[in-house]
Amino acid sequence: MRNNVEYPLLAEWTTTEIIKVSEFYLQIEQANTVGIERVKLLKTYQDYLKIVPAKMVQKQIDKQFEAASGYSIYRTIQAAKQGTKKMVKIN
Repeated sequence: MRNNVEYPLLAEWTTTEIIKVSEFYLQIEQANTVGIERVKLLKTYQDYLKIVPAKMVQKQIDKQFEAASGYSIYRTIQAAKQGTKKMVKIN
């Protein structure tokens, strides 16, 4: 995981939502570096979708997150959904 990454956060999110979304971002980074349990990542993704239900906003956040971290939320989640192994590890 990279140091000093500025995660995209929206001002209207509550503290609880910011914590949940930040945890999701960390899990995306883990999936792209050391690996993470597929079920855990997909569960956190469902929580993320409750906080960010609009596809347009999801795409904007994905772009910002990829620019900051180098990892795509969309590609990571697609790999997790299509995978059958217990762990998700990209690259």
